[in-house]
Formats: sequence, C-alpha cells, structure tokens
Amino acid sequence: MQHQGFESPVFAEPVIYPDLAGKVAVVTGGSRGIGAETATALAANKVAVAVVGRDEQALTAVTKAIESRGGRAVPVAVDCTLSDAVGAMASRVAEQLGPVDIAVAFAGGSGMPVPTENETVEHWRKVLDDDLTSSFLTVQAFLSQMIERRRGVIVTMSSAAARQAARSAAAYAAAKAGVIAFTRHVAGEFAHLGIRANCVAPSAVENERMRTWMTDEQRQALGRSFPLGRLGRPGDVAATTLFLASDASSWVTGATIDIAGGKVML
Repeated sequence: MQHQGFESPVFAEPVIYPDLAGKVAVVTGGSRGIGAETATALAANKVAVAVVGRDEQALTAVTKAIESRGGRAVPVAVDCTLSDAVGAMASRVAEQLGPVDIAVAFAGGSGMPVPTENETVEHWRKVLDDDLTSSFLTVQAFLSQMIERRRGVIVTMSSAAARQAARSAAAYAAAKAGVIAFTRHVAGEFAHLGIRANCVAPSAVENERMRTWMTDEQRQALGRSFPLGRLGRPGDVAATTLFLASDASSWVTGATIDIAGGKVML
C-alpha cells in the first residue's frame, strides 16, 4: 500500500511475546520506515499503539494498515521538538488508549553529510533538536505515568554514527551520542522504580529515502561492505525493539544494541 510517501512495511511476521498483549505503546517517528515497522510489529503483539509523527496522511496510512490486520492504533500528528505539543500528545494518548507502558522515541533522522567547516549554528541546533531534544521531550512526557505505576519500558534510537566515525554530519553524530548518554542516565536514575531504558543504534537501513538517494548498484555495493553482506531492513530494528519492550529482556537496561550487520563491534 502506497500513500503519498508512506512506505508500507516489508513485513515479516514478528516474534510474538505473550507478555506484550494488552499493553499500550507510543512510537514517535512512526509515519514511515523503522518507526512504521516497529508500530506494526507491536500491534501484531496485541499492543495498542499511538503512531506519532509530523505527516498526518502517512500516519493515517500506517494506522489503517495496522487496523486491517486486526490491530489497534491511533494516529497523532505532532512535532516532537516542541515541549507543549509533546505534552499535549501524551495527554491525548492517555485519554484514548490509557497509560503508556512502552515509549519508543524514534523521531529524528537529520543525518545528511555536512562538512564541519561549513556547518552553521542554525543547522547544528536543528539537528540536535530533531534527534536529541525530541527524545528527551518524549521520554519526559511519559515518565510521570511510569513512575506512578512503578513500571515501564523506554527504547530510544541512536545510530552507528554515534559509535564510530562516519560520513554523517558532526551535529548528527553528536546528537545521537547524546541519545546514548541520555538513555543510560535515565536507566540508572529510574531502575529502582522498575523502569527500563535501552537504546538501538542502526547503521545503514534500506528505506524509501535511501532508494531515492542511491541506485540499486550503489545500495548493493554498500550492502556488501557489511560483514553480514547486506543492508539493514526496518524489520531488523523492529525485532530488536520488540525484544527490549518485552519481559524477555527484563534484566537489560542502560544498554545500546548495535543493529549494524557486524560493522560496529565494540
């Protein structure tokens, strides 16, 4: 199903974690790509999902696709860099679906290369807002619910660009490194309340944007550069997120998982 830029998930049936059934999740950056795939996988596990992003039409397409599979989802259009808007979003989600058990902060993605000598303050601040401030505001918006209930799961998104030198913009690398540090801090601060926080750090994941930027031959060559011999897929990240959201990872917090085909080994 194509809908004005919405990329229908390349959906492989996810692993089912029975403990997820009946829970409520919010997924920011959910209008396409990794976020859409993650929202779809959570819904397949009988999680009620708030699909959050800026593109209202794309969000509607994602939620309709989830509903067509028998899942429950609501679209919420919001700019996750705006504090008041994120707070209003959290209240709306609670009213429509109930208290959030799983907060997936995947909004962002301003990783296009910019030579550091040409970087502007305006672009630097925009990238930090898109990729770091949005994660902070999302997590903060749902923390009070989790603290009150003494449970909750947070999954944030970093990048391989934060783990090793890459061709992305310096601002993007700095923002994504900040996401890792922020996630670790939250994990340590709230572990005693039963709240877990972990981070996923993908490398090159094939999506609509990559297919626009690169030819088939270029993508194949890039895939061959990874030890596992292929590019990542949105489902690779979704599968790891499901694991982190479930009780299967109940003794995992403060971790960053590199979903990078073997390219990042620390």
